[in-house]
Amino acid sequence: MQSTVAAGEARKGHPPGLYLLFATEMWERMSYYGMRGLLVLFLTDKIRGGFGWSTADALGLYGTYTGLVYLTPILGGYIADRFIGQRKAVLLGGVLMIIGHLLLALPGISIFYAGLGFLIIGNGFFKPNISTMVGGLYPAGDGRRDGAFTIFYMGINLGAVLGNFICGTLGERVGWHWGFGSAGVGMPLGVIIFVALSGRLLGNVGLAPAPRPTVAQTTTADGKRHAFSRQEWDRIIVIFIIALFVVAFWTGFEQAGGLMNLYTDQKVDRSMFGWTVPTTWFQNFNSVFIVALAPVFAMVWSSLAAKGKDLSIPVKMSLGLIFLSVGFAFMLGASKESAADGKAAAWWVIMAYLFHTMGELCLSPVGLSMVSKVAPQRVVSAMMGVWFLANAVANKLSGVLGGYSEKMGEFSVFLTIVVGAALAGVILLFLAPMLKRMMHGTDEVTPAPAPTAQQGSIHPAT
Repeated sequence: MQSTVAAGEARKGHPPGLYLLFATEMWERMSYYGMRGLLVLFLTDKIRGGFGWSTADALGLYGTYTGLVYLTPILGGYIADRFIGQRKAVLLGGVLMIIGHLLLALPGISIFYAGLGFLIIGNGFFKPNISTMVGGLYPAGDGRRDGAFTIFYMGINLGAVLGNFICGTLGERVGWHWGFGSAGVGMPLGVIIFVALSGRLLGNVGLAPAPRPTVAQTTTADGKRHAFSRQEWDRIIVIFIIALFVVAFWTGFEQAGGLMNLYTDQKVDRSMFGWTVPTTWFQNFNSVFIVALAPVFAMVWSSLAAKGKDLSIPVKMSLGLIFLSVGFAFMLGASKESAADGKAAAWWVIMAYLFHTMGELCLSPVGLSMVSKVAPQRVVSAMMGVWFLANAVANKLSGVLGGYSEKMGEFSVFLTIVVGAALAGVILLFLAPMLKRMMHGTDEVTPAPAPTAQQGSIHPAT
């Protein structure tokens, strides 16, 4: 992973390549979230041509699909690191996902499963490698990196807004397969933009496989091979430890496309101004809050870093878990109200999404940035895959946990998440000092150098 940033460049703003990756990810996420918002609604529909499955079966498939979507990046990251480079992996993944979305628009359960398979494999190539390239735009110790991943995260959520509005509306109001077909429109746009501009805006970032150590670097004086140093192992262990806590976060958060989606459809009063709001639109509250709050969080992290008072990565993530717990406390209020009155007020769900979003901004973009900084250079894409492994486990657990709502009721499921997320957040906060030491300074921010007279005329893109 090479950086195009010159050593002497004044660190103002962000390189233009960030905005290319932003746009590419935006269109890919439009297709992903547009399809995801419809999935459990389609699977449980018994009137308009859906499969008519039970809640448990639908959430089971939802968990399996979304889990595999985050599992295949381990293989995709490894192949990119060893053989084809991140840029080719992103292109290959995009093409496979285009095929997958087109298959979903066709009738038949076998074709539907085939479409899901293409999406799973394509995402494995696309997702870890585009995230790794964002980190490749910045040199080690650059304080802009956390802010860059937060900006990149805005692209993800702008895509989600487009997907839920366009695909969700067509799927719920016109026909399910219209919704699935429209989800396939975004991915070609992302691929075209990436192919057209990557050579000019990304330089050599992601162009070649990760540099492998030479014989001299991998052998000792007596000719024996050695792998990672003790410090490198410590950094790898940190990624695995934090990934365990990430499982707790995403197990709760991913209820948005599963149990919370079905709960909103069936037990929330969606009438506003004499009109029934489509169920999928409620998932846009998360995305809208991301777009509104991401610049605020980016400025906070950058400001703290500039003053030398930046919170450590584990502390930020522990805050994310606590915010998630508070969000599900609102869902407890919603479930009590719907149990008593038949329908819950929409503001309960909206407030839950607000706090979930705050938790997401503390954890997810910071986590992506952490992997790109802390992971040893030669396995950075593979470690990004490990990061997505946590998402894979969490998504499957999310579907399983949500499925228990048929037996336990929504209140019990939401209460389990409230307690579990809060407990995980407190434990991670306790472990934060030890984990920071084990990073061996790779998470530290280097203050931006004062621009020289020559550098004064340089104005990187913002």
